[in-house]
Amino acid sequence: MKSLYLGLICLLLVSACKSEKEDIVIDEEKNELTIAEKIANAHGYEHWKNVSEVKFTFKVDRDTIKEKGRSWVWNPKQDKIKMTAGETSVEYIRSQMDSTHIRVDRGFINDKFWLLVPFQLVWDTSATISEPEKAESPINKEQLDMITITYPNEGGYTPGDAYDIYYDGNYMIKEWVFRQGNSAEPSLANTFENYKDFNGIKIAIDHKKDDGNWNLNFTDVSITLE
Repeated sequence: MKSLYLGLICLLLVSACKSEKEDIVIDEEKNELTIAEKIANAHGYEHWKNVSEVKFTFKVDRDTIKEKGRSWVWNPKQDKIKMTAGETSVEYIRSQMDSTHIRVDRGFINDKFWLLVPFQLVWDTSATISEPEKAESPINKEQLDMITITYPNEGGYTPGDAYDIYYDGNYMIKEWVFRQGNSAEPSLANTFENYKDFNGIKIAIDHKKDDGNWNLNFTDVSITLE
């Protein structure tokens, strides 16, 4: 009888240990971050929940021509937008906008995408993201990890587009290739450089091509936390 009791106790202990190990495996699986989340977090995504205001000016400088660009003030919690370009100023709330705001909103979506593409990988849940692979970056010819984000053929302002995103071992984006309509040939390739830290959020200020004096850049950037 004593040996029977000991056998039952051992069996219970084995079962408990097995259950505990299974729970640990399940928890680890739940906690495993996706590549998109790792890239977003490397750029400071954990701070986004506290952001109350984003300001930036989107510019494209070509050779000696320095654009004035479009300036934006975005209050993400209210999704309130203000755009200033030259003498033009427009304010709207995205959830309440009408047809008169579409052109301005297209500009906002484009400019915000360039500014915060690491976060768009998490936000754009309708898009598909490939498995990572090693690839040579198009401009600096570095061996980096690459994923491709592809947008659905319907919905949004630029349906069907694809971006090949090259990132380093710290999950920081270094270059990308834009392929309009998911074409095989690149439509545009740019660097991500001159990273600046704005209250924990890391933004690449300059995006250059491999030929010519061309720089898509951001000025007057500020990020306000609550």
